[in-house]
Amino acid sequence: MKILQARSAVKRTSFRPLSGLLVGLLSTCSVSCAATTTTTTTTTTTDTQTQKVVVAANAFRAILDATQKTKVSFAFDDAAQRVRWSNLPTGIFQRVGLRWGDLSVAQRTSLGTLLSTVLSADGYRMVQQQMEADEVLKSTSGGGKLIFGQDEYYVSFLGTPSSTEPWILQFGGHHLALNITVVGANITLAPSLTGGQPTTYTAGGRTVRIVGQEVQDALALVTSLNTSQKSKAVIGSQTIDLVMGPGQDGKALQAEGLPALEMTASQKTALLKLIRDRVGAVNTDDLTLRMAELEKNLDKTYFAWYGPTTAGSAAYFRVTGPTVLLEFSPQQMGGDATNHIHSMYRDPTNDYGANWIKLRKK
Repeated sequence: MKILQARSAVKRTSFRPLSGLLVGLLSTCSVSCAATTTTTTTTTTTDTQTQKVVVAANAFRAILDATQKTKVSFAFDDAAQRVRWSNLPTGIFQRVGLRWGDLSVAQRTSLGTLLSTVLSADGYRMVQQQMEADEVLKSTSGGGKLIFGQDEYYVSFLGTPSSTEPWILQFGGHHLALNITVVGANITLAPSLTGGQPTTYTAGGRTVRIVGQEVQDALALVTSLNTSQKSKAVIGSQTIDLVMGPGQDGKALQAEGLPALEMTASQKTALLKLIRDRVGAVNTDDLTLRMAELEKNLDKTYFAWYGPTTAGSAAYFRVTGPTVLLEFSPQQMGGDATNHIHSMYRDPTNDYGANWIKLRKK
């Protein structure tokens, strides 16, 4: 197991930053600095939520033609497809599966129903906004080999939708990669990449802020810290790139920063709120179990910050716990780093449902 130090050199080829309207719609707990064997918990039977997801998945697949079904379908153990996701746009990174731009209106509607079933209302809105943002980017940037826009988002299935056997739904494009693993009654979004560019834009006469709540909650937490706490939480004065982004599967990250054990009760509540901002992309049924688990391990969870602690500044932050890793990384390319974000969500014990699948085999 390779354990990464956040301040060590990180290869950036997978995260090359790029400058810039939706129509229709870490492997073990070495990540926590605590000697534990904490893993993500599981239930072994199916439930109503999983059944709803399977019905929606099968409804989408049923309106695909034979060629489309072949393109969208992969074996559950297809290792190449499992890791074929990136923050990069078409032209630099080639995705496979079914392209949004090649779907009919009815097929797009059905896929939207599937995504809105597996995700929370906030999670589905985030997906719509990221695709909308890429349309904005398409209208203001691009050219050459770079291809932006909502048409360049892809869907694929690893395995066959089932309420009992494991399978994965992948959906993503530029700045978005959802790896949604379903194992019986359990659904996880780890690992998933989110963010966007621009993260603040105007569409239809409204101002959209994709990561506004998360930025607000992170700033509220770091500014609530006293001098002693900040000396541990604030690691550096400059923002850094993602450490555990695309291409970093199977690696662990040494925890750093301020442990929740040394936070006040109100600060712990603020940390949980920040975690929920990201983890809350999943449906309410699965989120309830996930948050209970994360709260149980909260004292072993660390909060770290790189950059200024003043409102409006670009800063990287990370949350590292026995079963969670969150990163938020502003990107300089495009001018305003606060308007170009790369974010990661991982479960070091359960990316792609690894722990749940292991337990099924016992």
